[in-house]
Parts: sequence; structure tokens; C-alpha cells
Amino acid sequence: MLGYTSLMATVEQQETTLVTLTERAAAKVSGIMAEEPAGEAEVLRIAIQGGGCSGFEYALGFDRGAQEGDHELHFHGVTVVVDPFSAPYLKGSTIDFLETLQESGFKIDNPNVSSACGCGSSFQVAEGEAPDAAAGCGTCAH
Repeated sequence: MLGYTSLMATVEQQETTLVTLTERAAAKVSGIMAEEPAGEAEVLRIAIQGGGCSGFEYALGFDRGAQEGDHELHFHGVTVVVDPFSAPYLKGSTIDFLETLQESGFKIDNPNVSSACGCGSSFQVAEGEAPDAAAGCGTCAH
């Protein structure tokens, strides 16, 4: 029985290191989900997509459920899904919700980021090719 418990702990540890949603972020997500139409916001989908002046942008949104191949994680009552393409770029990331006098919103701490846009809306990872900086994201001055 001891071997089974150790195996389960290892599997959980590997899964939770993909992305972590803090308790504060989960509470905010749950509140927003409750305002959506029934069945439309069953999971929080976290992904990366090409774009912005640094190469990648984060995409957080609601989905009806996990799709085939998605990584499915659970944090403080919120189900989080990450597609297989985004997973390597998000591995080890922590998502928090900050509320200060200057700003409020979700903050993603991603250890894979090698450089970021000056406005913080896009990023680049070490193994990615440098994007054409002239294209810009339209939200920061170059």
C-alpha cells in the first residue's frame, strides 16, 4: 500500500507543477464563472497564442469542458485546462489575482519567459525565435 500512495503523490506533484492557480485567483475566477450562463463556463482554459511584439500572449477564458489531449487540473474548486501545445510554455507558471490601488487583474508568473514586452502583454521563451519587433502589439511604444 505504501508504494501506491507514493506513486499517487508523484503523479499529483507532476500535474500541479504545470500551472498553479492561487486561492485568490481561484476565488475571482469562481465569482466570474458564476455570472456566466449555465454550461458555458465550466472550466478555465489557459493557453498561449502567437502575437504581440514579443512573440506570445496569454489567453485566459472559459470553456464548456476539457477537450481531448488537454491537461486537467483542479485548484480550490476551479477546474483548469491547458492544451498540449501551450503546456510546455506554461510549465511551472503561477496565476494569481492582484488588487492594488494602481491596478487589478490576473498576474502570471512564468519561469519560462526569457524576455517580455515593455507593457507586459506579450513574452518570448528562450527556445523561440525572436519576432519582428517592428510589428508591435499596439499597446506599447517602441
